[in-house]
Amino acid sequence: MNATAEFVLRHGYLLLFFWILAEQAALPIPSVPLLLVCGALVKAGRMNPVGILFIGLLACVIADGFWFEIGRGRGARVLRFLCRVSLEPDSCVRRTENGFARYGVKLLLISKFIPGMSAVAAPLVGSAGAGWLEFAAFDTAGAALWIAAWGSVGYLFSTQLDEIGRIIGRAGFRLSLSAAVFAAGWVALKYLQRQKFLRKVRGARMPVEELHRMMTNGEAVMVIDVRTELAMPREPVPGALRIPLNEMEARQSEIPRDRDIVLFCT
Repeated sequence: MNATAEFVLRHGYLLLFFWILAEQAALPIPSVPLLLVCGALVKAGRMNPVGILFIGLLACVIADGFWFEIGRGRGARVLRFLCRVSLEPDSCVRRTENGFARYGVKLLLISKFIPGMSAVAAPLVGSAGAGWLEFAAFDTAGAALWIAAWGSVGYLFSTQLDEIGRIIGRAGFRLSLSAAVFAAGWVALKYLQRQKFLRKVRGARMPVEELHRMMTNGEAVMVIDVRTELAMPREPVPGALRIPLNEMEARQSEIPRDRDIVLFCT
C-alpha cells in the first residue's frame, strides 16, 4: 500500500468530504486522484463504495447548492468573480453558456467532467431561472456519475496505481520537485497569457462616453451586442444588432461593411 493510500485510510471519509467540497467551491485542488485512490481501496476491501458515493454526493450537493442559490440572486456578479479567478478568462463562462443554451439543465450531467465548467455550471443554471427540484435532480445524477466513473477507474486499475505509487516513492524528492516546477510553470504560462489577453482587450476598448458621442454626432457606427441570452440584462442596448458570439459566423452577412463596428460583450 503506497503512502497516498495510507494517508487516505488514516483520514477516511472526512478527507474525501472536505476535499471534494473545496474543489466544488472553486478551489484549484483536483479530486480525481483522490477518487482513483478510493476506488483502489474499495478493491482492496479497505473502503466502502456506498460510503464513498454518499460522502461525495453530500459534498457536491452542498457546494453546488450554494453556488446555485447565489446564481439565482446574483448571477452576473458571481460569474464575473469566477472569471476573475480563472486562468482562462476569455472562455471561462462562454463555453458553459453555449453548453447550457444547447442542453439546458442536462448540462449538469457532464459539467464535472469538463475542466473549468464545474464551478460555473451551478450558478449559471441558477441565473437562468431553473427550479430547485430540477437542479437537484440533474446535479445529483451528474455528481453520482462523476464519482462512480473515476472510482471505477481506480477499482479497475488498482494494480497499476499501486505500481505508480511505488515508482513515485522510489523517485522521492526529485520527482516531487519536478512535478512542482512543472505545475508552477504551467500556472505562470497561463498567467502570462491572461495578462496578454487583458492588455489586448484594454487597448481595443472604447469608453461608453465615446460611443455615445459618436452616436449623438450621427457618425456611421453599428453596435453589435454579442452577449448570449443568459448574459443579457432585462433591457438590451438601444439600437444594437443582437448577434450572440456563437452565431457570429453564420450571421456575418447581417453585419454592415460601410461603417465602424463596435462589439458589446460581457
